[in-house]
Amino acid sequence: MSFEWPWQYNFPPFFTLQPNVDTRQKQLAAWCSLALSYCRHHKLYTLDIMEVQECPVFNHKNIDRKLSTEAILIVFEELRKKGNLEWLDKNKTQCLVMWRRPEEWGKLIYQWVSKNGMVNTVFTLYELANGDDTESEGIQTLSRRTTVSAALHQSGLYGRVARQKPPLSKMHIARLEFAKRHLKDSDHEKQYSLVC
Repeated sequence: MSFEWPWQYNFPPFFTLQPNVDTRQKQLAAWCSLALSYCRHHKLYTLDIMEVQECPVFNHKNIDRKLSTEAILIVFEELRKKGNLEWLDKNKTQCLVMWRRPEEWGKLIYQWVSKNGMVNTVFTLYELANGDDTESEGIQTLSRRTTVSAALHQSGLYGRVARQKPPLSKMHIARLEFAKRHLKDSDHEKQYSLVC
C-alpha cells in the first residue's frame, strides 16, 4: 500500500514556514501530522537530521521544494512538546519518533491483555510483539527496543532497580548467625569425612 500525501504537500508555500502566527500553528500541526503518518507508514523509529533533509517527506522533488533544516528542527521541537519525539543525543542530530505516545501504547497493550484474559500473567515482549493474535491490534510494531525503552522511561519504569533491603529484626539476625555458624560446621565435617 502506498503512502497518501495530504493536499498541502503539493502546495509550494507549505515548504516555507509562514510568518503569521495562526497560519504557522496550522502549518506546524499539518507538518507534525504528516511526519508522524509517514514514519508510521514506513515503520521509522529513529531519524537522523542530516539524512531526513533528503527524505521525501521533507523534500518534494516534483515541485522542487525542500523544508529547511531550521524548519525541520522547529517541526521536531513541536513533536517533542506533544510527546511524540525524543532526542537521542545532546546535539539534536538523532531522534526517536513515537507515532504513538507511551500512554497510547500502554492503553493499547492493556486493552489487548484484558481482552485476551492475560491480566496478572507473565509473558515476554517477544511474545507480545511477535504473536499471531497481536498483528490485528498493531502491537507488533512495538518490538523496537527504542520505542519500548522510551515508553517505559516516560511511564516511570526504568528497569530493575536495586532497592535497599529492609532491616532485620533481632530474631532474624539471631537465625542468620546460627545458620552461618552451622554452615561453617557442616563444611568442617565434610573435610573430616573426606579424609577418613
